[in-house]
Amino acid sequence: MIPGLVLGQYRDIPDIVTKVATSAGGFLKLETSTRAIGMGGSQVASGRGVSGIPYNPASIAFIEKSEVYFSQVNYLAGITHGVLTYGTRITPSDYIGFHLFYLDSGPMAVTTELFPNGTGENFRVFSMAMRTTYARRLTDRLKVGGSLNYIRDAIAETKMQTVSFDIGSNFDTGIYGMILGMSITNFGPEVEYTGEDLTVPVADTIDVDGSLQRITDKFPLPLVFRLGIENELMGPNSTFIKNEIHRLIFSIDGIKPSDYTVYGSMGMEYAWQRLAFVRAGTHFGHDTAGFSLGAGINLRLGKMALKVDYAFVDYGILTNTNQLAIGLDF
Repeated sequence: MIPGLVLGQYRDIPDIVTKVATSAGGFLKLETSTRAIGMGGSQVASGRGVSGIPYNPASIAFIEKSEVYFSQVNYLAGITHGVLTYGTRITPSDYIGFHLFYLDSGPMAVTTELFPNGTGENFRVFSMAMRTTYARRLTDRLKVGGSLNYIRDAIAETKMQTVSFDIGSNFDTGIYGMILGMSITNFGPEVEYTGEDLTVPVADTIDVDGSLQRITDKFPLPLVFRLGIENELMGPNSTFIKNEIHRLIFSIDGIKPSDYTVYGSMGMEYAWQRLAFVRAGTHFGHDTAGFSLGAGINLRLGKMALKVDYAFVDYGILTNTNQLAIGLDF
């Protein structure tokens, strides 16, 4: 009887505890690169240029001269987010970049216990992450990089701001064309929200100022560890199928956030003469994201190159999203 009572107490415990909602700044985990999204988010080893900074800061060590990148996304539930970034090669082996990511919830109705359908006022959530990135090409096969990040999250008049760090590396192993990528992102202190919205009016018999301030708990940022590989299955540098016109790469990432279980992403990219691209990918063990598709074009304009990328992602019950990005190499 006693074993039966004990087992009965634990009948509702899930097999896997995900730690969802145990960190602040969840927007920092959003996929922001259109090329990466088209490849299922597998980018820690495949990242190239400034668009790969949030996945692996060593990505900017692939820049030839200078590069700018811009994207704007109509995300889920009326949310929009975008990226504006710039990177340049300052010496034969040193690179620097600046990356801005922002998210805007759009207007949302203010509701209270007395007005559950709205008071007639609106509020919005605006989140931002600014990264300054430095990378160095240590050898012809090893690149390392790091980012110093300023993070700010505002929910109406309640705000949080802090700094964090990212580190990453990209290593060409020389073994059957395998490239190994690794990164740790959002490493920083615990954060706390403060602001006017936490002020509670009280009787002056309780406080002479007629108000008290709620004190919020501190939460960590969503620390994310990524480890992945890339291989050129066909192309000019392939160890399997040499081809100067057609190129096919395969990449796969293992991702461990501090507030979720381990999940994975896998993608492929086909390129024709480095001018036109088709991409496909999928997620494994992700809570919402499924398969993704993408395409791109690289137009030479004299000494410059204009890049236009598109990606589509299926988020299951949360509907689909489309993303468009423009980049310029000069």
